[in-house]
Amino acid sequence: MTDFHCGHYRIPLNRPVIMGVLNVTPDSFSDGGQFTDVARAVDQGFRLMEEGAAVLDVGGESTRPGATPVELKEELRRVIPVIEQLAGGPVPISIDTRHTEVMKAALAAGATLVNDVNALQAPGALDACAASNAGVCLMHMQGDPITMQNNPTYTDVVSEVRHFLLARAAVAESSGIARNRILLDPGFGFGKTVAHNLALLHELKSLAAQGYPVLAGLSRKSVLGAIIGKDGDNRMAASVAAALLAVQRGAWMLRVHDVKATANALAVWQAVEGGAL
Repeated sequence: MTDFHCGHYRIPLNRPVIMGVLNVTPDSFSDGGQFTDVARAVDQGFRLMEEGAAVLDVGGESTRPGATPVELKEELRRVIPVIEQLAGGPVPISIDTRHTEVMKAALAAGATLVNDVNALQAPGALDACAASNAGVCLMHMQGDPITMQNNPTYTDVVSEVRHFLLARAAVAESSGIARNRILLDPGFGFGKTVAHNLALLHELKSLAAQGYPVLAGLSRKSVLGAIIGKDGDNRMAASVAAALLAVQRGAWMLRVHDVKATANALAVWQAVEGGAL
């Protein structure tokens, strides 16, 4: 496999790429409330493209720890107008949702990647994605956003997360989603302690070695705050460092808020490495 397929887009797998975060929510942990206006969200989307995002990830429901679920109509109201205005441009648009009806509406509006924290376990989610030509990102989460950080427990977090993701990938393939449309995400911060997150990052190569591209989403997360003692808006340097560590351990896509800083860091890394992974 040399390219990742999402809709008519083909993204080469020979070098790491950036997924820019575009939250159109009032309550996301880092940038909630900044882009709830459609025009501002669209402007931000184009800005992230210019800064180096290879994919834009549009989300209308916060899945931060303790987040309250959003009504379906409200999630649709937030994301669909933004997707409609950004779709068809130079980069694929991803819909960040765990709800089948939102996936279907977003795909109809022009999204070509479904980024699901629930790994397409909702009724109808697999069929909705299989019926399209969109890529999918399958993420691991222990529990649900409301309770996932109450008491995360694993016997072996690395093997358990890897086993879950490979099982979900197998189900996706058997449902008609081609292997070259599948991306795996270990779900940093989703039902994991600081120690769990660090173990997953340290051993990320064990997931990357399974033949699927891997997404790492560490940007501004609490695990970094626990290390450096800073809140979400002051974690950019730590986020960039974590992104580079993830790439060195086999991550292909980096889901980040700070696109320009991450792109600059990757440019330096690639120059030193001769452009090769």
